[in-house]
Amino acid sequence: MATPLFPPGASAATRDAAHWHVMQREGALSPDDQQRFMAWLVASPVHLREYLAIARVAAEIGDAVRGLPADSALPDERDNVVPLPLRPARPLVARTPPRRLPRIATAAALLLGIGIAVHVALPSTRHYVAGQGAPRVVTLEDGTVMHLNAESDVTVTVGLLRRRIELARGQASFVVAADRRPFTVRTVGLEVRDIGTTFDVSLQRDQARFGVAEGRIHVVDRAGKGRLLADLAAGQSARVAYADHHVSVVQEDVAAMTAWWQRRVVFRDEPLRDIADRFNRMNTVRLHVDDSEAGALRLTGNLRADDLASLRAFLDEQPTLAVSADAREIRVRSRRAPVHGPW
Repeated sequence: MATPLFPPGASAATRDAAHWHVMQREGALSPDDQQRFMAWLVASPVHLREYLAIARVAAEIGDAVRGLPADSALPDERDNVVPLPLRPARPLVARTPPRRLPRIATAAALLLGIGIAVHVALPSTRHYVAGQGAPRVVTLEDGTVMHLNAESDVTVTVGLLRRRIELARGQASFVVAADRRPFTVRTVGLEVRDIGTTFDVSLQRDQARFGVAEGRIHVVDRAGKGRLLADLAAGQSARVAYADHHVSVVQEDVAAMTAWWQRRVVFRDEPLRDIADRFNRMNTVRLHVDDSEAGALRLTGNLRADDLASLRAFLDEQPTLAVSADAREIRVRSRRAPVHGPW
């Protein structure tokens, strides 16, 4: 493909516009190229203006070339060829084409406008994963700040009319940016509908937990035709059982809801099996609970997620638990449970 020639002062936008116009004209754009072209086109109003200018100049040149008369044929010098008479060429003025430029420019602008509208309207989808021991903070394209806990997996879709999160596993908090588009979080057949807020969603062993630090949310049953399960305000949390969607709503300290942002594990009257899951997200040394009686023991505490020494000391203080540890794991059982393995 020939490289267009430009005066020394031509801008980068003009050069890029000419490049994309030639690629479009020659049909040389692959699907990936087309996507890059649309991204370039909507990145700045200058890009659109330069592209339309290039298209207008190309159209004017095309009209002018089509208006030129054909070259006169010359008689063949061979004797056995009789030249046919040529139709007299009409004056160039009479061949001036009708002015189609406004229509062409309008059509080009319309097509580009449609392309831009489609590009903007199509939702963008991104997938975020946080590995073991590696929580992360992500600012979404609408300005929402998402705290993603370790061992968590979400898919974010942002479109012209909606903002939607799919939480596949783990835990995430959202400081939702003000926007007219509704913001929803879907998980395990449930949907959170934000009403201007900061909230947290956590998938636990037997239930999903929803907590509101600021504002208000609705938790609805998607399978139940949008039945409202909980209407939560700041300082409230709801636990929704997976099995039957039974809901329990309690008051909760807002600071405790977001303590995990600072890598702290705060638990209030929670079963040890759930506490173990939260520590195991953050550490390669695993906390194993060996029997159901120990797993059901409800505890209250506030520890650093990566401070295993404090965790071990906390567990040693529980009179009903027996604790052992090595370099790879901490094992906990009820003192009344039968001993299995290397105790």
